[in-house]
Amino acid sequence: MPAPVLIIQTGDSNQTLRSSYGGYAQQIRCAAGLCDSDIQTITVYEGEELGSPESYRAVFITGSPAMVTDKEDWSERTAEWIRDAARQDTPMFGICYGHQLLTYAFGGEVGYNPAGRAAGTMHVETFDCCRKDELLGVLPEQFPAHMLHMQSVLRPPKDAIVMARSPMDPHHVIKHKHNVYSTQFHPEFSPAFVRAHLNYYAEVYRGCGIDARALCDKVSETPQSTGLLRRFLELYARH
Repeated sequence: MPAPVLIIQTGDSNQTLRSSYGGYAQQIRCAAGLCDSDIQTITVYEGEELGSPESYRAVFITGSPAMVTDKEDWSERTAEWIRDAARQDTPMFGICYGHQLLTYAFGGEVGYNPAGRAAGTMHVETFDCCRKDELLGVLPEQFPAHMLHMQSVLRPPKDAIVMARSPMDPHHVIKHKHNVYSTQFHPEFSPAFVRAHLNYYAEVYRGCGIDARALCDKVSETPQSTGLLRRFLELYARH
């Protein structure tokens, strides 16, 4: 049997949303085209410990309601594991919190987004460096993606390449190494989940000056962003 794909779970949605749409790890598994037997999920925010990076074909790092800047013990330990995994040339793909944690682990800066809280479906604009990139070269100049976040990358790591931006975030997609990528957007989320999230937290968003129900009308399919997870495994997962 091949080594599993690791999903580092850094947090999850609430029970109501999980019961209808699955948790973050399950949504990543489905979007990446994996079976339960293909993956190992380690719930680091609940204290589960990570194994050796060489034990895995590839790694996905989930989003989370937590904040990287809180520097929770489990998050700091995961950042150290990420640095070790990078030294072992482990393929990694970080999503939202995972995007920020990879950035932090490699020496960049993360904090609350100066542009405010991002929610719903927005367009991402790729830079010229994407055109010849093995993973991202399939993307058009603009594509829709789902976003639910308050913090973002304020300063990328020294050797990172910023590959795309969004209307509220100039560092929306980052290439950290030849086989380590991260996105602030959520390629794993379905439109139905995003609408359900916006409706569930409508009052919270209202307090931030955001009309969540109006954003629901703009939620769309995101085939280009969702396809990145399968393509990442096809290109970089170790055999």
